[in-house]
Amino acid sequence: MTKLYQKSEISFAILWIVAYVVLTSIADQLSESVGIIKSVTALLHIVMSLVLYFWIRNNDLTRKYGLCKSEVPARRFLYYVPLILIASTAFWNGITMQYSLPETVLYIISMCCVGFLEEAIFRGLLFRAMEKDDLKSAIITSSLAFGIGHIVNLFNGSGRDLTSSLIQIVFAVLIGFVLTWIFYHGKSLISCILFHSANNALKVFAAEGNLSSRAQMIINLLAIVVILGGYLFYLVKEFPIREENIHCR
Repeated sequence: MTKLYQKSEISFAILWIVAYVVLTSIADQLSESVGIIKSVTALLHIVMSLVLYFWIRNNDLTRKYGLCKSEVPARRFLYYVPLILIASTAFWNGITMQYSLPETVLYIISMCCVGFLEEAIFRGLLFRAMEKDDLKSAIITSSLAFGIGHIVNLFNGSGRDLTSSLIQIVFAVLIGFVLTWIFYHGKSLISCILFHSANNALKVFAAEGNLSSRAQMIINLLAIVVILGGYLFYLVKEFPIREENIHCR
């Protein structure tokens, strides 16, 4: 694994993206076959998280990939309040137990691992691999790849319909830009991982609203776009990309 990384960081990142997406899709389907939500997926995500974390630590790459304290005080990121609001969308329609207690625990474990894996892969491996050649392309590519990566939900038997999957992709692209901006300027993935994990895990307690599911999704999407759009606008103004960084090689 280290030899591939030393040969090509981009190839290494792509390998992790493909492995994560494909294996997660297979594990979700196996979990469905077993009849216990996330039973196989949680185990897969734990193993992948441990492998990636210890590989990063053993190769002394924790600072490069943001597994350290942020260099920017939280107040300059508005104490991450917009991200807290986004995570709270899980409770906007009420709280319920969607699954049994064991399945709920497995779901939360899986989603917390997903928070680490997706941030380390898309914001860490892919972004850092591209950043040294073209910062602007690195920001755009890592954010779009993160969003497009969720298109697998259309084919993996997750139960998401076209509208739901497209909404998730739009959300993922927006949040991808926000989190990439935070990581680049703060030099830390910790807040990104915590938000990502909480945002995913809390969905297990989300209740359906009184409106039709499609109308509710549209309303939630509009609220999310306003919050994330406003936050991204603030981040771009507060932390502009310096010209020398755009053209660095």
